[in-house]
Amino acid sequence: MPDTTTAPAGARKRLVSGPGLLLVWLYGVMVVGALSRSAYQISTEFGRAPLAYSLSGAAALVYAFITYSLVRGGETARRAALLCCAAELAGVLAVGTWTLVRPEAFPDATVWSDFGMGYLFIPVILPITGMLWLRAKR
Repeated sequence: MPDTTTAPAGARKRLVSGPGLLLVWLYGVMVVGALSRSAYQISTEFGRAPLAYSLSGAAALVYAFITYSLVRGGETARRAALLCCAAELAGVLAVGTWTLVRPEAFPDATVWSDFGMGYLFIPVILPITGMLWLRAKR
């Protein structure tokens, strides 16, 4: 009798189960929030704060990639999402510190300004949670 308890060769391991589903949902919300915010700001008032609006657009792309990787599943996607979460955390910490040290460089806030204070600090909490989840799914 064949062993039916193991996944077939080449099958992707699901990353969206249990708390992973909440993680995907939160990243999806951040995609919508960051993308809509940056798209509006870039298209209507880019000259006012090009750095801030470009950073918000970059944040939206990072969130979208992580969301896609989590939904896709598999070891390669898990590693890519883990690397992207680490880069996201580095970005949040760098931009958060930059906005506190040199606020004049940011005439308007980014998604990651003040460590994501405008988004209830979700931008700094989410990558940490994501990295913990992705390491557990190894």
